Amino acid sequence: MSCWDGYAIPLAHRLAYKNTYYHQAPHLDITNIEPSMEGTLDFVVSTDVFEHVEPPVSRAFENAKKLLKPGGAFIFSVPFSHPGEEMVPTQEHFPDLNDYSITKTPKGYQLKNTTRDGRVQYFDDLIFHGGPGSTLEMRVFSESSMLDELTRAGFDEITIYSGSDLRHGIYWPQKWSVPLSARVSRKTKSDP
Repeated sequence: MSCWDGYAIPLAHRLAYKNTYYHQAPHLDITNIEPSMEGTLDFVVSTDVFEHVEPPVSRAFENAKKLLKPGGAFIFSVPFSHPGEEMVPTQEHFPDLNDYSITKTPKGYQLKNTTRDGRVQYFDDLIFHGGPGSTLEMRVFSESSMLDELTRAGFDEITIYSGSDLRHGIYWPQKWSVPLSARVSRKTKSDP
């Protein structure tokens, strides 16, 4: 999902790999996947995407699992806070997001939201990744809430790669956006 060319191009040369985007072809909206795509992929790579997904983000985790075959792997990264701390919630910037627009004002960008119950909210000091007005940050995950989302979606064998593994191209000196992998169980419901 919207992988950096430094990952996407080498993967496409070695595997049947397709890089997808939310805003252009080939299109994938992880909150609303096509039923025909369910259970068709061996792996999904999502680097620094889920912090931009509209709430509730749980749909994105559930759909990532639905895309995978039994035994499939989800390779995932997002910026996150509080590594190693338990029970720290995700910081949702716009928890009641519903019908919204973003406009440029003389002071910067502003988000106007109308909640489901009709309240109008305004948010300033928006955080964009990739430059002003581009990809809006919707949340900052904590490590524990990120792991909870993966577990609730039904992923197994969740591993955070917090140390460098140069042999496999893993190097990230910070502790807040390290890659992780999660698997879909190979067992079916009828297996013992």
